[in-house]
Amino acid sequence: MDFPPDLRYTKDHEWVRLDDDGLAVVGITDYAQSELGDIVFVELEAEGSEVEAEGALGTVEAVKTVSELFAPISGTVEALNDALDGAPETVNADPYGEGWMVKIRPADASDVDALLSAAEYKEMIGA
Repeated sequence: MDFPPDLRYTKDHEWVRLDDDGLAVVGITDYAQSELGDIVFVELEAEGSEVEAEGALGTVEAVKTVSELFAPISGTVEALNDALDGAPETVNADPYGEGWMVKIRPADASDVDALLSAAEYKEMIGA
């Protein structure tokens, strides 16, 4: 399993990367997608929605289960990965790249620093 060291992670298996434009790119971890299995549908909050850290951000539906997606930080949803509408399996194939889910304008960018490092996340899941 892959845990890029430049990302931050949540206990709920989301990852976050701050882009140069200040947006926080969010997706689910390689561990999460492997535990879910084949992803068949992703439903996300609408662009412009205000989200609270640890609040609902959407759902990820796999063949046998539906899992909540939680906001890792508070802010405003600025963009959705519309490509997932027609190809949700992209999350399985490339969870840290093309399988990103939303971009959030952080209410406070320093909130990202409070999330888990790759090493802390790996320890949490026992990897």
